[in-house]
Amino acid sequence: MTDNDYMLTTYDNPYSPFTQFELWFKFDMMLGYDSCTLLNKTSAINTIQSEEINEKDSLDAIDYIVKQNPLIYRKVLKSDYPIE
Repeated sequence: MTDNDYMLTTYDNPYSPFTQFELWFKFDMMLGYDSCTLLNKTSAINTIQSEEINEKDSLDAIDYIVKQNPLIYRKVLKSDYPIE
């Protein structure tokens, strides 16, 4: 399992961020969560670091966001969603 198997989402978003990203993103933005921007601002991802370090930073940022806002956000696994 890789870090790419994890994503940030909200409890009320019915769409898969893995397989239904456009619908997931529209729902996320419509409700004002802007999860992608929040994750980007929280992580230390940059083009200088290796992909492995960026993946770890992304996962650490997801964990931090979920810890700070456990009633809104959750970390999901790709395997949590059936293949469509």
